[in-house]
Amino acid sequence: MTDWSQLHHAYGTAEDIPCLLDAVSRDPSDSGWSELWSRLCHQGTVYSASHAALPALRDMARRWSPADRQGPLLLAGAIAASTDQPYGEQDPHVAYAAEMSDLLQLTEEALRDPGLSYDPGTYVYLLAALLSFEGVEVWGEQLDGLNDDEYELPCPSCSAENFIVFGEYGFFSTTDSMYMNETAAKKIPLQPADSSALEGFTQRLHSRALADNQADVAVKLTYLFGKAQCAECDDVFSVADVIATRWNG
Repeated sequence: MTDWSQLHHAYGTAEDIPCLLDAVSRDPSDSGWSELWSRLCHQGTVYSASHAALPALRDMARRWSPADRQGPLLLAGAIAASTDQPYGEQDPHVAYAAEMSDLLQLTEEALRDPGLSYDPGTYVYLLAALLSFEGVEVWGEQLDGLNDDEYELPCPSCSAENFIVFGEYGFFSTTDSMYMNETAAKKIPLQPADSSALEGFTQRLHSRALADNQADVAVKLTYLFGKAQCAECDDVFSVADVIATRWNG
């Protein structure tokens, strides 16, 4: 039995967590989810109560249908992915290995929900959660940039901040933060990866997105794992490598 009074979250003792977990509903817009996120994964930081909540989040997801379990899966995924652990918490993939395995399977089921074909944003968040439960570094936290249609990255040669844009405004790199307006800013086309050349988990993500009728997500993945040219010094670099370097730094 968890003694929540001995655990802490972002605002102090975690004694309020059981009530919040019991009260929250399947509705992703339920304010209870905001309360739980702010306490258990505040700006990406986790606390002693965060990992302790994983079994309850697993049980909640297990009780609810694949279409309704986004709330617990996304919060659990963010907790599992976080490396911001100022209180020296254990690796949840070791301390909560059984929960990670269950959450992985529950997320697999949620990703197969046909309703997600109309909600690519939630699909990407669930895909990130899946990677978190698998223990894939970086992308449990960084894959959601696909939903923003951009990543802001430093050129590895000259350090100029480049916006790597792929979506509504086109597919290019630029150093102009106002690229969405009519400007004369330099825009250099991105170099997407050849989908047939993808390997490992990148190939798996791309193939899965296609199989799940997420064609737009599959296209964005080729740009994420492709190359960009710096709009300042013209150096060509791997988008994913720079994301990983910044995340690990």
